[in-house]
Amino acid sequence: MHLFLSLTLGEFLCIVESMKEKIVVLGADHNGVAQKAVVKKFLIDQGYFPIDMGPHSESQKVDYVDYARAVAHAIHSGEAPRGILICGTGVGMSIVANRFENVRASLVHSIDVAEKTREHNDSNLLCLGSWVNPEEVNLNIIDKWLKTPYGEGRHVRRVEKTKAHDTEKIIFTNGIFDVMHKGHLELLRFCKSLGGKLVVGINSDRATKTLKGPKRPVNSELERKNALEHLDCVDEVVIFDETNTKEVIARIEPDVVVKGGEWTAEEVRKRDEIPDHIEVKVYPIVMQASGVKYSTTDLIGRMENDGEKGT
Repeated sequence: MHLFLSLTLGEFLCIVESMKEKIVVLGADHNGVAQKAVVKKFLIDQGYFPIDMGPHSESQKVDYVDYARAVAHAIHSGEAPRGILICGTGVGMSIVANRFENVRASLVHSIDVAEKTREHNDSNLLCLGSWVNPEEVNLNIIDKWLKTPYGEGRHVRRVEKTKAHDTEKIIFTNGIFDVMHKGHLELLRFCKSLGGKLVVGINSDRATKTLKGPKRPVNSELERKNALEHLDCVDEVVIFDETNTKEVIARIEPDVVVKGGEWTAEEVRKRDEIPDHIEVKVYPIVMQASGVKYSTTDLIGRMENDGEKGT
């Protein structure tokens, strides 16, 4: 008790949030009750907080649909970050669970698939078959599933398309947007898909010179602002004079910040000092076909070289 009294409100909320991340909601039908009990003990031993939604008896036949709905709803509503469902094959559970928005239920019968569905699909609900695998195999699957992080990167664009996004959310992204290219347009369309209002921050001419050198920008801040405002996906453009985004994000107070690059969301949050209550998404600016990164600097360099060759 004395420990909690000595904490600031922010520190206390961080502890609560970290505890919430350890919640795993469990459900089954009569065919999965026995394995569910074993899974529950395993999770407790691993430091998780399992919440058992039932059933608790193998002798009474139940409808898998009811328990799949209960667990999926807990994840859909944000009450729990992940869950595990067990029936005879896992098929029925996965069919029901995936009818809920923001639930990415994966039917998994092997360790390899457990790893891939976390890395590629950011799976938040694991469906197992008690007839398909014995307890030991399913426990190994669960262990791999829980320990594998979401791969982000190229998977972000695809996973976000599976989610229901709140149209009241304000999305913020930033850049110089000097010479527009396909990568910029893809980034902005992705940002707009995450919410209702897209605010784009652009570095002032002074800040751009500080970041990129005396030859930049090619186009003035007003020209860049005007070009972005002509895009249907952009709702507002703001010019900021800082070389970092801390102050402009504080002024706008967005719900989601999107960065184009190859970092992880947590790396961006730490680097840019983005508050924990703001979501962070990273969109990779890479040509899908060739794997070549989009780059304004490279584009300008090619234009300069072509110009020199032509003289």
